[in-house]
Amino acid sequence: MKRTKFYNAHKNLGAKIVEFAGYEMPIQYSSIIAEHKAVRNSVGVFDVSHMGEVFVKGKFALDFVQYITTNDVSKLSSERVQYSAMCYEDGGIVDDLLVYKIADDEFMLVINASNTDKDFAWMQQNNSFNVELKNLSDEYSLLAVQGPFSQKTLQKLTDTPITLEYYHFTNLNLAGIDMLISRTGYTGELGYELYFKGDEKTALDLWDKLFEAGKEFNIQPAGLAARDSLRLEMGFCLYGNDIDQTTNPLEAGLGWITKLAQPKFIGKESLLKIKENGLTRKLVAIISDEKIFPRHGYDISVNNNKIGTVTSGTVSPMLDKPIALAYVDIKYAEIGTEVNFLIRGKESAAKIVRLPFVTR
Repeated sequence: MKRTKFYNAHKNLGAKIVEFAGYEMPIQYSSIIAEHKAVRNSVGVFDVSHMGEVFVKGKFALDFVQYITTNDVSKLSSERVQYSAMCYEDGGIVDDLLVYKIADDEFMLVINASNTDKDFAWMQQNNSFNVELKNLSDEYSLLAVQGPFSQKTLQKLTDTPITLEYYHFTNLNLAGIDMLISRTGYTGELGYELYFKGDEKTALDLWDKLFEAGKEFNIQPAGLAARDSLRLEMGFCLYGNDIDQTTNPLEAGLGWITKLAQPKFIGKESLLKIKENGLTRKLVAIISDEKIFPRHGYDISVNNNKIGTVTSGTVSPMLDKPIALAYVDIKYAEIGTEVNFLIRGKESAAKIVRLPFVTR
């Protein structure tokens, strides 16, 4: 089992540690709801060092990334970030990822922790462009500093003005460490992600300095459970729940990152056929006023007939209502459609709504 360089900080804070993607990771520290609300209302810090970083370099780096991802990478200028997906030939999803344009001939691909080995092998299999591929996941630490006071917290640790726009990045020295900082995150809040190398002492020094800088804003450590409830309130997909190799980007609501007009990318022909034939199901957002807790795998029903399946569910800490993402039969996928959560044979009234559940 791997440990991130922040493991001892988590232990010292009394975090509940669980196995996740081959790592011992903090699931929560105090309470999930308190950590969730800290990110929504002030500032929270997540250790997400388990995420994967793959570097693509070479004359044909752009062509390679364009070929393996669904979005249009040619639109990226340097120091910009793009959300994208990688698909198999049949249109199923290999992973969703962030693409960082480091230079004209270099990109950083940030992939899901549970998929790192699989993704890297898949990239190598499809490297007919003779680009250099390096999996540097174990060399990088990654902290996500998220919330309305994230910028003010980080600004205390550098003389360089932090004025990044959404999905932009830069390289700077923060708390004495050279790092890549991007205005990205998985929470829907103002937030930043800090990528850096260094030993455990370097990482723990940064952790301590961050918490000192954010003390006046009541900065809190946040675990993977709060990260999940925060992303679900925004309707962001989680690989392994809402998307996987059995789902395609069009039915998952990721058509906006699937540029079918691109000359060629893996899965394009299958996705064109899927679009032409029409979707049979769609990932939708569902909310209820009932006192229930929707969970992954629960059925969605109309008149006791199953019409779909919950992929992610929780009780929203901000709304105090049950919320879920679910794939439903296309004829029930319209906004406003009344459906039910079917839990232990009992129907609980719910409704399909527009995302996000929580507007910021």
